[in-house]
This record gives sequence, C-alpha cells and structure tokens, in this order.
Amino acid sequence: MTDSLMATYKRLPVCFERGEGAWLWDNNGKRYLDALSGIAVCGLGHAHPTVAQAISQQAETLIHTSNLYEIKQQSSLGDRLTRLAKMDRVFFSNSGAEANEAAIKIARLYGHSKGIETPAIIVMENSFHGRTMATLSATGNRKVQAGFEPLVQGFIRVPFNDIESLKTAAQTNNNIVAILVEPIQGEGGVVIPAADYLNQIRELCDQKEWLMMLDEVQTGMGRTGQMFAHQHNNIVPDVMTLAKALGNGVPIGACLAKGIAAEILVPGTHGSTFGGNPLACAAASAVIDTLEKDHLTERAAALGKRLLNEFHERLEQHEGVKEIRGCGLMIAIELDRPCGDLVGAALMLGKLLINVTADNVVRLLPPLVLTDEQADELVATLSGIIKTFLQKSSSNKT
Repeated sequence: MTDSLMATYKRLPVCFERGEGAWLWDNNGKRYLDALSGIAVCGLGHAHPTVAQAISQQAETLIHTSNLYEIKQQSSLGDRLTRLAKMDRVFFSNSGAEANEAAIKIARLYGHSKGIETPAIIVMENSFHGRTMATLSATGNRKVQAGFEPLVQGFIRVPFNDIESLKTAAQTNNNIVAILVEPIQGEGGVVIPAADYLNQIRELCDQKEWLMMLDEVQTGMGRTGQMFAHQHNNIVPDVMTLAKALGNGVPIGACLAKGIAAEILVPGTHGSTFGGNPLACAAASAVIDTLEKDHLTERAAALGKRLLNEFHERLEQHEGVKEIRGCGLMIAIELDRPCGDLVGAALMLGKLLINVTADNVVRLLPPLVLTDEQADELVATLSGIIKTFLQKSSSNKT
C-alpha cells in the first residue's frame, strides 16, 4: 500500500499480478477464483486472447486521434451495437457514469424541446447510476450522495418495481420527460422486478410521451442470458446505456438512442476527448466477436440456472438465508444479517473473490467463460464459508 493515493477505497490485502480466464494470481503466486469479474467488467475473463490481440494490434497502429475526425473503429462498433440493440444511434464515452450523463442530458434537451422549462426524470429508490454530480443525484442511495450537497435537481424518486407509484407521479407532476431505471438493480442487491415491470414502464412512457431510459451498465453484454436484459421482455427502450463488460476492462461506455431521442444531441451539445477512441472500440468489437462466436449469452443463461439450483440445494434450508435469486450470471444470496465479513473470509479462506452489497447480499458476477468445474468449486467453497459464518454469528448472539 502507498500513502500517495487518495483514500477513496477500502482495499483488501491482496495485489494481483496476472490472470487467465476466471483465475487470478497474486504477487505471492497464490491462485484465486474470480466470481466478481472486476464488478461485472471482465465478462470474458482475464487476458482473453482475442481481446488481447485486438488491443495489441490496434496499439501498434493508432490509439487516439480525437473526435474531430472520423474514427473507422468507432463507426464499425456503432453499427454493430445499434443493430444488436435495434437502436438508431450511439454516443461513446469512457464509463457508465458518463453514458448515464449523456442519457440525462438527452432527457433534459428533449424536455426543453417540448417547452418544459424544468424537465424532471423519474428515478428509483436503491438505484445506482454513477458518481458524477448528476448521476449520484439520480442514484437512490444516501451514502453515495452524503456530503456532496447541493445535489442536481430535476429527479423524482419512486420505489423500484412499483408501477402504481409511477402512475401516481404522472398524475402529480407535469414536468416529467423520462424514466431512468435499471432492469435489475445491481448495487441495490441484485433486485429483480416483476416479469412485466419493464413492459408496463414501456407502455406508460408511450402513453405519456416520456423517454424510457434503461441503465444496462451492469446487466448488458450477455450478463443476464440475453445480450441486453430488456430483451427478456421483448421491448426496445428509447435510450440505453452500456459500459463495464463492453470493453472487458478497457474503459468504454455507450449511450444508445432510438427515434426522437437519437436526434437530440447535435454538434456542440455533448462530447468526449477520449470517448470511442480506436483502442477502446477495437477491444469492444473483439468482445462482441467472442460473445457471438462462443455463444456466451446462452452459456450465461444455462450456467446461471445451474448455479442457482446448486445454491438452493446447499443453502436454501439453512437458517439465516433469506433468499437466493438471479438472472443469468447475476446472482444474489441474501442473508438476514450484515455479512460484509464474508468478502475477507472468502478471500483468505477460500481464495475466492466475491462482493457484498446492500449490507447483507452476497453478489456474484462471475465471468461468462466460467467452466463447469469452476462453477462447482464456487458453489462448494462459498456455501461452506456462508454456513460457517452463519453458525458463528448465531452463536455469538446467544
């Protein structure tokens, strides 16, 4: 550790030097099973040869020119993404927060184009959209917002997975121009809404002429068993944001839009120095190549079901386990007590990388290239650690 870095992270006592697929090795040569994928980023695992080759070849040719000029790799990637998502246009950024900033700006410009002076966006409780000023204001988590007041105005917060609250908001506010929602709340604890929730939002947005904006930063790129999570509902949003797994570790974000939303941003209204540079776009194109060639979205769907079934068998009846849920390779094991200590226990005792979010939810985001053998090891190791934790914490209460 070094004192020269700002203390923005509470880091675990490990430093990784190399990776391969779902494995990571630390600087002492110890091997760990990565069930977090850099927080849903390395969907193809570590050091994927196709991505590595694409990065290497592009770096030897051209890394950056700026968006003052045409970028062939950006145009090619844009064509592929819009075709896959059935969208019309895309703006490339460097992160999910930046992609969501672009979505928020689209919504506000859309509102002003309709003569609404103070356009408002409906957002959800327990949501997470980023840490810039606008996106942390949109986020439904006071821990993220605390100390950064005054927040950006123009957001109306309602409960997630509650369509009636959306209808009530529509009746009491004439300035609403959009709804921004995650198909599944990732940071909020892998909260999965009712099967028709997104369909009802789509219908409401159509009725009110609002933009339906989906934050697919965590759910996109095959994570849930479809290329994009909203495809489970057979709908198309007006705006969709991507990042994380899009570049498999190379920073890139994307804000896609359809219809009128795709025509909102014009020269001078938005931009990015690094967004959509040749290197990032080459990496993202290699990710899409691999997802399609290796049928990894289908793999995520099948393996996710297998993992859920095995966790249910081992943990469902254990006292202290409230719920086991998931969609594709986005899995949660919710306990009835705070369980942040499980992260360190898994690291030290099981050589396993996991995450705890929402205080009491074990979140698993393994790479889509996870093998059956690695899946079995993940279930066995984590189930044992959770059972031990619950037994010890229960005995400490008595």
